[in-house]
Amino acid sequence: MATSDDTARARPGAVAPRRPPVLRGQGPVVAVVAAGGALGASARYGAALLWPNGPAQFPWTTLVVNVLGCAVIGVFLVAITEGRPAHPLLRPFFGTGVLGGFTTFSTYAVDIRRLVGEGRPGVGLAYLGLTLLAALAAVWAAAAVTRRLIRRGTGEPRGEQG
Repeated sequence: MATSDDTARARPGAVAPRRPPVLRGQGPVVAVVAAGGALGASARYGAALLWPNGPAQFPWTTLVVNVLGCAVIGVFLVAITEGRPAHPLLRPFFGTGVLGGFTTFSTYAVDIRRLVGEGRPGVGLAYLGLTLLAALAAVWAAAAVTRRLIRRGTGEPRGEQG
């Protein structure tokens, strides 16, 4: 099967399409996501060092980190979409990188499997539900409070809240 590059080379005098240099393509986005991810993962690791949970304990640190990360994403996304304009790389850096590295839903899944495997399926199910409900409530409440604060600061009337 011929590609557009093959077709361009096959025609005399045709110029092959140029690929954009990395710095004008997705390179900056990948770089800021990686940098943010390193910061977020380091913060999560720091939380685990400050509040370690033993193998037989309830995974409180993971629960708190995930709920806190969801609250912060609620504040952040409302602030950058309804507040002041933000640099185009801020969202991938902080939203995807930092908060993606900080929250740890893969560890959440491993924790559930561990609890069930230890013969504590009730605790595992409670952890599953508690994390889900607390994370959703945190993002919703943080977004709602942030939205109200932004509207109050701009003098905008309180319309329908989402």
